[in-house]
Parts: sequence; structure tokens; C-alpha cells
Amino acid sequence: MIAAVVYLLCIVTSLLCSFLLWRAYRQNRLPLLRWSALCFAILALANALLFVDLIIFPQIDLLALRSVVTLCALLVLLYGLVLESN
Repeated sequence: MIAAVVYLLCIVTSLLCSFLLWRAYRQNRLPLLRWSALCFAILALANALLFVDLIIFPQIDLLALRSVVTLCALLVLLYGLVLESN
């Protein structure tokens, strides 16, 4: 029960970070904020997959899918960092 609450709080936290970063991007128009907001939105999806994997359908292993989604989130942030370093 506690694990489910923690997973849900992780989803909410990632979405809140994404929202705040996107709002800051709309005010300042700094591209790195956009990439960070997108990264946290994808990480929220990864956290949602974790919740589905471990709480809702524990008999189905979604580790590979979760790992791919997390990798995509980090690649988005890395791409933004490299792109904005020029």
C-alpha cells in the first residue's frame, strides 16, 4: 500500500516539475527549459509505467518498456544540453 502511494507521488512530482519548467519556458523562452520540461513529462510516463508494472499488473514484466521510456527521457535532455551548448 505504501509503495503504491510512493509511486503515485513520484508521478505527481514529475508532472509538477514538468509543468513548472514549461511555465518558466513560456515566460523566459530559454530552450533548455523546454527540453527539461519534456524530459520530466517523459519521466512521469516512466513512473506511470512503474506503477502499472508493479501495482496493477505485477504478473506482467514491463522492465524493458520502462527502461526504454526512461532512456528516451534522458536522451531528450542530453540532446537539449548538446543542442543548446552551441
